[in-house]
Amino acid sequence: MPAANPQPRRAHSGPRRDEAARLAVLHAADDLLAELGFGALTIEAIARRAGVAKQTIYRWWPSKVEILLDTLIEDSEKQVPVPTEPTAAAIRDYVHGFTRFVADEPAGKVLLALIAEAQHHPATAIDFHERYFAPRRDRERAMLTHATDAAEISPKLAIDATIDALIGPIVYRAMIGSPTPADLVETLFEDLLRPKAP
Repeated sequence: MPAANPQPRRAHSGPRRDEAARLAVLHAADDLLAELGFGALTIEAIARRAGVAKQTIYRWWPSKVEILLDTLIEDSEKQVPVPTEPTAAAIRDYVHGFTRFVADEPAGKVLLALIAEAQHHPATAIDFHERYFAPRRDRERAMLTHATDAAEISPKLAIDATIDALIGPIVYRAMIGSPTPADLVETLFEDLLRPKAP
């Protein structure tokens, strides 16, 4: 998904947020999610860990889902950005990086928790799709399209099906708590994308 369009930002109704407090809330939310799980995560616990008033959080975010979405968007852009250069090597690095992200990073746990929560709550599913999944999917789609146009890769499947087949097994294994071996990632990459020989 290339970065042609910036991430959509949700409008906040409260006063302008203090950046240090905002970051403290985001870091507290993903740390506590990793420690407690989604069900036990509360605004009260986030406020305590971040050292801010609960009312302050509610002025800035309507729910813990919105806090987690902000955490996911910000951390995934820093830790596993979608490459804009149309090379097979960049795509390979991205897929390996995404594998590490969902397996090892607190924000990766946020991603998995929001995927799970979206299955049961339509409002969460809509927010997740509009704010995270669709923009990132657009950039992944453009990444593969540009690499195909540059003859760096020759996908076997249509672009969207290729993304599903490449990323889906990685997310599935993370959801069930199984590590994704590097050789599995390499096999998916080679079989689905058929990269140009070095």
